[in-house]
Amino acid sequence: MSGGEVAGLIVAVFWAILVSFLAVVLVRLAQTLKQATRLVADVTEQAVPLLGEATAAVRSAHTQLDRVDTITADVQEVTANASALSSTVATTFGGPLVKVAAFGYGVRRAVGLRGREEDGGKRSRKDTARGNVIVGAAIPAGRRGSRRTRGKG
Repeated sequence: MSGGEVAGLIVAVFWAILVSFLAVVLVRLAQTLKQATRLVADVTEQAVPLLGEATAAVRSAHTQLDRVDTITADVQEVTANASALSSTVATTFGGPLVKVAAFGYGVRRAVGLRGREEDGGKRSRKDTARGNVIVGAAIPAGRRGSRRTRGKG
């Protein structure tokens, strides 16, 4: 064997090892691609129904929100109507009720004063404790005059 034959043999062996290595790499790469293809197909099979369910859920939520908007508008209208009714009732009955209450208070006071006149004008302790005003009664010393003249007199 000559030197050129040995060099050719070494190159041939090197190329055989290199081709074998590349063949193994290509076979493994092909297996990896097949597994990736299967994985993508499985994910697609599971994702499509999930997307359909998500779409249905979003549609249902949208429908419920539309209903809530309608209910909110109705409640707002009822609140406005109740407010208008309240102000109408207050306007209609408020003034007359105040007048009736004032009249009732005046009648009660008049009856109370008339009863005291029949009693000889005596003040009872109950009247004094309740703070009722009695016509002709003496004003306590601390309340005579205005604030400016209290200390001067």
